[in-house]
Amino acid sequence: MALTLVEAAKLSKDTLQKGVIELFARNSAVLEMLPFMDIEGNAYKYNQEAVLPGVGFRGVNEAFTESTGIVNQYSEGLIIAGGDMDVDRFIVQTRGDVNNQRAIQTQMKTKALSLTWTKHFFNGDVAVDAKGFDGLKKRIGPAQTIVAGENGGKLTLTMLDELIDAVEGQPDVIYVSKTMRREIKNLLQSHNAYQETIFDAFGKPVMSYGGIQIRVIETDAQGNEILGFDETQGTDTKTASIYAVKFGPEQYVSGLQNGGISVRDLGELNEKPVFRTRVEWYNGLAVFHPRAAARLKGIQKTV
Repeated sequence: MALTLVEAAKLSKDTLQKGVIELFARNSAVLEMLPFMDIEGNAYKYNQEAVLPGVGFRGVNEAFTESTGIVNQYSEGLIIAGGDMDVDRFIVQTRGDVNNQRAIQTQMKTKALSLTWTKHFFNGDVAVDAKGFDGLKKRIGPAQTIVAGENGGKLTLTMLDELIDAVEGQPDVIYVSKTMRREIKNLLQSHNAYQETIFDAFGKPVMSYGGIQIRVIETDAQGNEILGFDETQGTDTKTASIYAVKFGPEQYVSGLQNGGISVRDLGELNEKPVFRTRVEWYNGLAVFHPRAAARLKGIQKTV
């Protein structure tokens, strides 16, 4: 069974852990929507169709030409994400209740983890950070990449439609930066196609196009734009990308985890007078279908 972090928060009976899971989701439009499969062990193997078997017609007393399909096997490993939070006894005693002080630090730590994970979802590269995971930018191949222009180009509705059509069936969401959302909003309004009739998991209305949510990805834990206009396309060094994603465990794009998010109170340490809380998450990302996601890159800013 695969659950989003929002649904997992509803099932958690641990008050501290429930708060952490919900905070994860509220800080990331990716973690709000992405289903997570609970797996055993530290990796998940799956098969993907490569070549379908041949079929044909035959005459009476003739034989079919035998053929079989080709299946490729892939494996996705889990990574370890999290961190420790120490609160000095002096702060607890002089500034208030231990739970309040530690709750503030837990909130800040989980927010940073949520934003960092979201950054890796798009821009992760194990060649740069071997302890992380590859994101969509590295996973999406040329067949699933639409280029706005050799040296960048202005966004058009045709490009947006091409991005949507590149995904199997129809994507569940289109991810953009705030600036790109303004670009799309102006474009849709100029064609009388602007809509805001879809609501997110927390009841807030979101922009949509053709029934597909358009969700904003903001900054990482260091305050840098995750999908900002800082990509190079030909001679233009200030372009950006849009991603379309279809979610689904064992079918399209899904998260992997073993045991869910763990929040542990380690108590006061012996080596120094601090209270320690540890947030830890064994997780990963899988793109099961070659057309589960697509990227439109090289978009120039106009607003």
